[in-house]
Amino acid sequence: MTSDLARVPFSVLDRSRTREGRPDAEALRDTVAFAREAERLGYHRIWVSEHHGVPGVAGSAPTVLAAAVAAATERIRVGTGGVMLPNHQPLVVAEQFGVLESLFPGRIDMGLGRSVGFTDGVRRALGRDKEVAEDFEGQLGELLGWFRGTSPTGVRARPSQGLTVPPFVLAMGEGAAIAARAGLPLVIGDLQDREKMRRGVERYRADFRPSAWAREPYVVVSGTVAVAATPQEARRLLVPEAWSMAYARTHGTFPPLPPAERVEALRMTERERGFYESGLTGRLAGTEEQVAHELEGVLKETAADEVLVTTSTYDRAALLDSYRRLARITGRLS
Repeated sequence: MTSDLARVPFSVLDRSRTREGRPDAEALRDTVAFAREAERLGYHRIWVSEHHGVPGVAGSAPTVLAAAVAAATERIRVGTGGVMLPNHQPLVVAEQFGVLESLFPGRIDMGLGRSVGFTDGVRRALGRDKEVAEDFEGQLGELLGWFRGTSPTGVRARPSQGLTVPPFVLAMGEGAAIAARAGLPLVIGDLQDREKMRRGVERYRADFRPSAWAREPYVVVSGTVAVAATPQEARRLLVPEAWSMAYARTHGTFPPLPPAERVEALRMTERERGFYESGLTGRLAGTEEQVAHELEGVLKETAADEVLVTTSTYDRAALLDSYRRLARITGRLS
């Protein structure tokens, strides 16, 4: 464990991934149970995600799930990674986070993204289209205005107005520029394309404008990290998610996580195999010593202020072991 790894907070994004043969409700309960373990292991935050109509993800209502997580824990910060702002009216989002902050003061984060529904059908069901994401900057300004009481409507957001819920922008590319102009912390990934991520971080820092929300840039780098006793075991942790991504790219739907042994026995098409192998590369996976070395490199390249880990696999025991090992190499656990 190095001073850099001990200095930087490590946090968790749990996406409530469903597993083959298991009910969606179990994935949500797993997220709540994992939050208690993440708190015990010394992680700084736990965030939950928003997906609609996706068989592989049970988390469709992140502020509701965040409330359950916050109620089940005592100290760890809780938030969203993220609420997809184009899917919602900013007033409603402000009210939801105002309720969360009122119930769990000083522990709530507001992670915000600019994606819309995964498919045309989901977007129609939400009453949104792809173009709505182009006004993310305006939606973001409106949302923050509800907390400051600056809405031109004369309406006051209750109980949000006057509260401070730290906002974060989840982004690459244009989203990073929006975060810089708004003076907000940035969450950027993924670790597969380190050069692209580094350029995004540099652009964000160069263009950052101080705001009432953040006086200086704050960078959270996000990605998959898998730690195990051997490199082979660590790589195996990546197999279910890699196959789910490959299936989504070739079949148009994102499925529940399969067991690694079933994936390893599959006969894949050449196209499937290409996406699958891509999903296994560029991740931080290995033994504790190997992952510590890789993380040191990421921190040197990006000068990140925080690391947000988002790792999914079918084997829950192996996943929890990975997070325990990560806590050990980052100095959270002896």
